[in-house]
Amino acid sequence: MFPGFSPEALTFLRSLKRNNRREWFQPRKEIFETKVKIPMVQLVEAINAELLDFAPDHVTDPKKAVYRIYRDTRFSPDKTPYKTHVAAIFPDHNLGKQSSAGFYFHVTAKSVGIAAGSYMPGPDELRAFRTWLAENHKKFRDASRKPEKMLGKLQGSSVTRMPKGFDATHPAEDLIRMKQWLYWVELDAKIATIPQLLPELVKRFRAAAPVIAMLNAPLRKSAGATSLSLF
Repeated sequence: MFPGFSPEALTFLRSLKRNNRREWFQPRKEIFETKVKIPMVQLVEAINAELLDFAPDHVTDPKKAVYRIYRDTRFSPDKTPYKTHVAAIFPDHNLGKQSSAGFYFHVTAKSVGIAAGSYMPGPDELRAFRTWLAENHKKFRDASRKPEKMLGKLQGSSVTRMPKGFDATHPAEDLIRMKQWLYWVELDAKIATIPQLLPELVKRFRAAAPVIAMLNAPLRKSAGATSLSLF
């Protein structure tokens, strides 16, 4: 069992938000490593052990799962150098990290954010999702309602008009217009410091797993066809 982050971890993240500059961070880098980064890796390892039971294709090397604390400021007006949260992602390792539906969580000084779904699919993935939804919308709606008690309703931004090639009167018009399909919930930050953190994350990932598998099904089919065409 993961025991939870120490209170010092949340204190560090809270202080980092107030002092987001290299001159403050560098002398305290060891605190970040020991109180935030190392426990985060341990938590990812514990989640991986649980994923083996219900989503084995999402087991992810902690080095790839845990996001760097350093922000990419090249194209952002916000030039603060550090993120004020620690986060990890669990994509389908048979598919692209950004393109596949998967699981995500982060810890800030104020909350624990938990997400599952497809956040930034590319054009090919959008077409695959929408085509699949047009044919399977009934079973997808049924499946997508089941995680609502723990993750809230399925959400995501949508385009204003029906995408080209799809019937505007289709009964799944609302699902097809979406360009994100995801769940998002936030828990009080206090849970980050107790052993209950791990089971709270896992039970939500488990609840969303059937929906994630459905979203990835057309991508797997497409990836398989691409692989066959190479031989």
